[in-house]
Amino acid sequence: MNTATNPASRWLFPGRRTGQPLGSHHLSALLNKVGIPTAARGAAIRQQLLELPAPVVADALGYHDKTTTRLLKETGGTWSRYAQGDHTR
Repeated sequence: MNTATNPASRWLFPGRRTGQPLGSHHLSALLNKVGIPTAARGAAIRQQLLELPAPVVADALGYHDKTTTRLLKETGGTWSRYAQGDHTR
């Protein structure tokens, strides 16, 4: 996805403006165009929440932590506690 305007982008889906990610509406339209419906994306995040703590998923995907916590409760996940902070030490 690197383009002439984004030769070394840090974004997985770089946008048209240098240093900016692809907009959510544009990305959604592209996913629909290639046949990945909205329902499949919802199922994918719920599956991730069964495998990872909600704060980790929220940070990785750019969701609000309250949204991922709500989705976790809806899926019946068991991640009830997660020690926040820097775990690289």
